[in-house]
Amino acid sequence: MTIADTAQIHPTAIIDAGAVIGANTRIGPYSIIGPEVVLGAGLNVAAHVVIDGQTTIGDGTRVYPFASLGSDPQDLKFKGERTRLEIGENVLIREHVTMNPGTEGGGGLTRVGNACLFMVGTHVAHDCMVGNNVILANNATLAGHVEVGDFAVLGGICGIHQFVRIGAHAMVGGMTGVERDVIPYGSVLGDRAHLAGLNLLGMKRRGFDREQIHALRATYRAIFEGAEGSLQDRVQALADQPAEGAAREMLDFILAGGNRRFCVPEAKTDSA
Repeated sequence: MTIADTAQIHPTAIIDAGAVIGANTRIGPYSIIGPEVVLGAGLNVAAHVVIDGQTTIGDGTRVYPFASLGSDPQDLKFKGERTRLEIGENVLIREHVTMNPGTEGGGGLTRVGNACLFMVGTHVAHDCMVGNNVILANNATLAGHVEVGDFAVLGGICGIHQFVRIGAHAMVGGMTGVERDVIPYGSVLGDRAHLAGLNLLGMKRRGFDREQIHALRATYRAIFEGAEGSLQDRVQALADQPAEGAAREMLDFILAGGNRRFCVPEAKTDSA
């Protein structure tokens, strides 16, 4: 066991001999820290938290009661292989959050970036890759192999299908089921998510200027509101033209492809 002199461990906490606890980290009553866990400096682990497996958590992260981090993946193919969970710095992990390590078939790693917020009851499944400054509202869930870009916001009680990619700065509405990829800066909602436009509010909050927003809006309209050719044809035509910033990021995301189709706007129907 390696525990920094300045760490504060409640006497009822159970810390395995193999664990590493950084400076000024606090561990509350009845929490359990497994043998291969590495906690950085300045963490605050509240009461009744379980951290297990090959789990690494960065400096300044706060873990609230009844969170479970690093327990076996919820995947019937998992047979006890050594896989990892990596959580970044200054992450807020609220009550009843669950995060699982990776699986051998999925690359063996689940990673969460820095400065994220996981509200009550959220779930990060095996082999997910979550960027920086991501927010999951209450009971939002990620199935296995999901990728979430920086600054994405996922609304309460939404569910993200396995292998879906959520682009950077995207917004997923509450109670939305997402089974297709969401473009960067996109905003989706619905029982089965459809593209409802761009996440303009999020862009304004993060300081995108008017010129950047107008360029992205023009790219969005050309892709999703154009009448000529398929979506991929329109994207390819735009890719051959000069583009930068958010517009280029959206084009690159679509061109990169993935395991799922893309969320698109709802088809318009003529009113009677």
